[in-house]
Formats: sequence, structure tokens, C-alpha cells
Amino acid sequence: MRQPSKTPQTVDEYIARCAPEVQTKLRAVRIEARSNAPHADEKIGYGIPTLKMGKNIFHFAAFKNHIGLYPGSVALEVFSDELKSYKTSKGAIQIPLNQPIPRSLVARLVRFNVENIAIEAKK
Repeated sequence: MRQPSKTPQTVDEYIARCAPEVQTKLRAVRIEARSNAPHADEKIGYGIPTLKMGKNIFHFAAFKNHIGLYPGSVALEVFSDELKSYKTSKGAIQIPLNQPIPRSLVARLVRFNVENIAIEAKK
């Protein structure tokens, strides 16, 4: 995927810069993330699409061979059994471009982070 060097200003702009088949995958991630964090603000953070509720709760990005999901290290620990078929690193999940987006997993990762923010706010 070739992107211009200038950082996109909106998530729509970020997605529009990607190849059509990648746009479809990014939109699927975005739909699941937004529907499970309807009160989150959407922005570009660290140069990639980000959902924020006081603090960042979820990022996603397109790369040459995968879609990166960034729910954070705590979510990766909690969902580690479900992530065994994906390449992961601290706070990141790689979904190969030749695989479907695990929409249910994206939804649960985002909900987990939204619930954690609510719990932290009550402390």
C-alpha cells in the first residue's frame, strides 16, 4: 500500500488513501469499533485511525500485508487464547490481508476497553 507522506487529517482521508480491497477491511474494523464505542471520539492519533474516550481505547491501521489492530496490552492478555492464530506483539494484532476481519473479536476488544474506562472512572 502506498500512502502520501502527509499525515491524513481524518479517518475518512486515511481510508481513502488505501487500495480498494484494503478500504473494505478498514471500513469493517471501523464499523465494529464505532458501534461498540458510540460515545468515543474518532481522530487520527500517531498517524492512524484512533478511538478515544478521555484516553485512546483502540487504533487500527493498514500495512503492506496486514491490518494492524491496537487494543492495548491488557486486552491482548485477556483475549490471548483467541489471538493464537494471529501474529501479536505488545498491544498489537496483525490480521493478514488474505484473511477476513474478525468482526466479533474487534467488537469484543473495543467493548472490553470501553468497560475498563468506565470502571476506572468510578474509582
